[in-house]
Amino acid sequence: MARARNNDRRRLSQNFLADPATARWVVRTARVEPEDLVVEVGPGDGALTRFLVRDARWVIAHELDPRLADRLAERYRERAPGLRVVRGDFTFSRPPRTPFVVVGNIPYSRTSDIVRWCLGARHLTSATLVTQLEYARKRTGAYGRWSKVTVRSWPEWSWTLAGRIDRCRFRPVPRVDSGVLVLRAREEPLLPRESLDEYRCLVELGFGGVGGSLSASLRRAYPTRKVARALDAARVATGAPVGSVTPGQWVTLTRVLTD
Repeated sequence: MARARNNDRRRLSQNFLADPATARWVVRTARVEPEDLVVEVGPGDGALTRFLVRDARWVIAHELDPRLADRLAERYRERAPGLRVVRGDFTFSRPPRTPFVVVGNIPYSRTSDIVRWCLGARHLTSATLVTQLEYARKRTGAYGRWSKVTVRSWPEWSWTLAGRIDRCRFRPVPRVDSGVLVLRAREEPLLPRESLDEYRCLVELGFGGVGGSLSASLRRAYPTRKVARALDAARVATGAPVGSVTPGQWVTLTRVLTD
């Protein structure tokens, strides 16, 4: 039986947060309010659920492991009437039709799918996700390089690495430390809404990868002089690789190139 549970944990990328103080810090980082609707991803043994049901009015917890889902529902059946446990894959669920937040100690192997779901949820206001530290660092420009998914969503979403969690605070202990990645929807986009499609097209063009530089990629669609003027306004070196261009510089490039 124990071997079967361990196999399931590996298959589902289950590493449970075992330190209550850390769990409470994650929930505080999410800034959950008393009237909030929280969608929790992968509650597992309920380390975060314990604090979410205290702080939020409603919690919808999506758990793929039926054994854990049933146990969590039974534990809180009388204690937390605002909790609903859903058995199944979170990424196949429909987002709520009212404002909500996402919180979760998510399976490492599903991080990209879960982030994609969050970015596409119309009424999501924030997502606080425990991910592999390396993933959180790469998505927040920690190495002086920026990923396409971060840049593409930047006018509407902020990306922040809120902190690091030592791997020894999980059971079973994973091979790497974790990071707390926070996505927050901006109240107003950094560009006019009618310019967002142009911004995304520009990002797709820039990450198209021609000649190893952003300048070379942009010149496929814009006059050389206009590209030069945009790069100068954004303070981007002519030979700069696309990954080194910050999201803020992309916003400036869009303003100049689409003027």
